[in-house]
Amino acid sequence: MAPYIIPLALILFIIQANPSMGAQINETTIPQGSRIDAAGTQSWVSPSGRFAFGFYPAGEGFSIGMWLVTGATRTVVWSAFRDDPPVSGGSILLTAGGSLQWIPANQGSQGKVISAAPSSATSAAILDTGNFMLYDAKKQVLWSTFGSPTDTLLPGQNLPPGNQLFSSISNTNHATGKYRLSNQEDGNLVMYPIGTVDPGSAYWASETFGQGYLLTLSLDPNGTLWLFDRNSSYTKVLFLTNQSSVSPDSESYYRLTLDYDGLLRLYSHVFFKKGTGALSKIEWFEPSSNDRCSVKGVCGPNSFCQITAGGETSCSCLPGFEFSSANQTTQGCWRVRTGGCTGNSSNGDIRPIATMVMVKNTIWSDLSYNIPPQTTTIEDCKAICLSDCACEIAMFDTYCSKQMLPMRYGKTVPNSNATLFVKVYTYEPKGPLRRTRSATSAAMLISGSALAILSLLVLSMSVLLCKRHRFLRYTRAPQHQDTEFDEESVGIRPYSFHDLELSTDGFAEELGRGAYGTVFRGVLTKSGNKVIAVKRLERMAEDGEREFQREVRAIARTHHRNLVRLLGCCNEGAHRLLVYEYMPNGSLSNLLFKPNAPLPSWSKRVAIALDVAKGLQYLHEDIEVPIIHCDIKPENILIDGSGMAKIADFGLAKLLIGNQTKTFTGVRGTRGYLAPEWSKNTAITVKVDVYSFGVMLLEIISCRKSMELKMAGDECNISEWAYEYVVSGGLKEVAAGEDVDEVELERTVKIAIWCTQNEPVTRPAMKNVVLMMEGSVQVPRPPPPASISQSLLRTGSS
Repeated sequence: MAPYIIPLALILFIIQANPSMGAQINETTIPQGSRIDAAGTQSWVSPSGRFAFGFYPAGEGFSIGMWLVTGATRTVVWSAFRDDPPVSGGSILLTAGGSLQWIPANQGSQGKVISAAPSSATSAAILDTGNFMLYDAKKQVLWSTFGSPTDTLLPGQNLPPGNQLFSSISNTNHATGKYRLSNQEDGNLVMYPIGTVDPGSAYWASETFGQGYLLTLSLDPNGTLWLFDRNSSYTKVLFLTNQSSVSPDSESYYRLTLDYDGLLRLYSHVFFKKGTGALSKIEWFEPSSNDRCSVKGVCGPNSFCQITAGGETSCSCLPGFEFSSANQTTQGCWRVRTGGCTGNSSNGDIRPIATMVMVKNTIWSDLSYNIPPQTTTIEDCKAICLSDCACEIAMFDTYCSKQMLPMRYGKTVPNSNATLFVKVYTYEPKGPLRRTRSATSAAMLISGSALAILSLLVLSMSVLLCKRHRFLRYTRAPQHQDTEFDEESVGIRPYSFHDLELSTDGFAEELGRGAYGTVFRGVLTKSGNKVIAVKRLERMAEDGEREFQREVRAIARTHHRNLVRLLGCCNEGAHRLLVYEYMPNGSLSNLLFKPNAPLPSWSKRVAIALDVAKGLQYLHEDIEVPIIHCDIKPENILIDGSGMAKIADFGLAKLLIGNQTKTFTGVRGTRGYLAPEWSKNTAITVKVDVYSFGVMLLEIISCRKSMELKMAGDECNISEWAYEYVVSGGLKEVAAGEDVDEVELERTVKIAIWCTQNEPVTRPAMKNVVLMMEGSVQVPRPPPPASISQSLLRTGSS
């Protein structure tokens, strides 16, 4: 059903006509000291028995949340710690201090606070609406599950402007999934793949923007889904349930859920007063087409979505590409063989040969960077791309366009007008396979030399053109000038310097300092007092503009759960600032080294190390243009509100273009974490980050700073110090704390020593580091660090 507008008076009449609205909402009161145990009574239940709050099974452990009881099954409507691993057990306790906490069964482990209440609660309650609340002494609400939705809205629960719902990974895994429903402050309700903000990534919208309203999404107990403006009489109904079909012998519950497949669905659950069980059905959903491939992001970059005979979605790679992960075909594809401007095989005896492969009956997001003349035919379009070293993909749909990689949001569409031409590379030996008598003639030699020189000149010019145009933004209208940089082209929000100066109270509260600038705490009052971190870039004299543009481009195109997210920027005169998400738990450095602070548990430290490894794997291997961080250290690892580690400052690194690896002209990084190649005249690659990660991993294990270690009265490398204990068998001396898993300890120390090997080629790639840390790959005993090896050699020769 299409959205339509009806008067607010009619909405109020519909609500008042519903008998359930007039009834007092019952609640189960929970006093201070109340406890539920995973091993015993696992939940608090609402008076009607329809909703429960507590532990529910998840994997081999438990998660904490709220669910609707529908017979023998649970329909989870809210989750705590949704991105953390399931807990093994323990208790949920409303403490005497007035906080709602998960208490682990193991007294040596740290608990977690479930609620973020501004003050101490005197009691809690679970309501028949499915809301769990904390009260103060005056019965004022301090915190509620309705105030922090995850993937579901229940009747009586609103989604105010600036708030979002995030889908789950699956029906059984309620961690944050791939999609989000954003109630934007421009008045538009929009669905996107997670990590995207550009309008081209949206796959459904309420189309209510541009009218000057701040709209709230609301679901009523009668199943009416609507948008309203609190400051006017404007309303828009998205769906109106047919109440004439409701039986007086039944009771209906509704929920709006952004499901794991990216569809927004309104469900009804009808409970019959006589008998048991419930009848559940879908009342409404968007996008309303039956094509599940219309949800953008079902398949990752360079792959396209199609519907199987069984009605499921399936992803296929473009020709010349293969899945990034064979076990996760929705993650996208990468090119198997490269060529073109940067196509140099590692073997000097072979060369890349390009052919064009046609792909029909698909549509894609238009990422064109150049539009040849409109008179170009389909065959000319194919030939133009083949002859252009920078062109990897050409699309013809009444006109020709050269497309940027990665290709996004592909799906099959029968009888589509668009035809895709994909450049596919094969390798063949350079020169003839066998000699002939005429091959040595002087004329052929001269001609060949001339052709080789001409080819070299053409290739050189092509490389220069490719480098110059690789990241320029082209438009179809030839009268517009290409812009070197603009905020909208990379999908981030621009801020004025005045706004950021106000939000930071004149840059009053400093959070930290780095090589490129200072970070301040700020509050966006126009966005519901949203806390932000504002980084003011400094020491950017001659290269300042270029450095700023490079950082913003890198960050805006790079999204991962273990990278600090960029929200916006300011590029106003001499002022260059970046606006990041605020990380309330500070840096890893404070967690590990802050005096008199409690020692973080072993499991927490290992989880942080794995988070960092996954973030680095993404930067090095999972994006089209790899990024070298160059300054991995505990100060640049920040911890969010849920305890997840995220890498900061990665945008300050240089971008690797093609096979250009020797990118940096000066030493960058921090003493103690620098790889040996920084002091040598050798190429700087992603392996410098691997080395820094290895040093930091040993600091995470030991809770000791690398530069403060001493051995026999002299400064020593932390990997040398750890290796001594590997040899002596005293690994327990390396790890801080009492709750250390010895098997995990041995594995992580070995990984760290592999990462800190002297030669870059000996260090593992971050993908292998992740596999080793997860226990999927055996970790062999590493060779000794270079200084120990040389010492042993000297000892042996004497």
